[in-house]
Amino acid sequence: MKIEILGTGCPKCATLAANADKAAKNLGISYELCKVTQLKDIMSRGVMMTPAIAIDGKVMSSGKVLSEAEITTLL
Repeated sequence: MKIEILGTGCPKCATLAANADKAAKNLGISYELCKVTQLKDIMSRGVMMTPAIAIDGKVMSSGKVLSEAEITTLL
């Protein structure tokens, strides 16, 4: 599974990445966590508000920091 955090590296992006990491580890799934920081790459996915999270290439949420529990339900 590929989990991507889309954002420029702000504190909210870091929190979202940490929450995603915790959620995936708690579920015991095999995953790769990547950060997409280039604005052109973020915008090419239709994301206008960061932070955003994409799972296996599909943007699941943008513009807010999801909790670990919310990410767990997405995974």
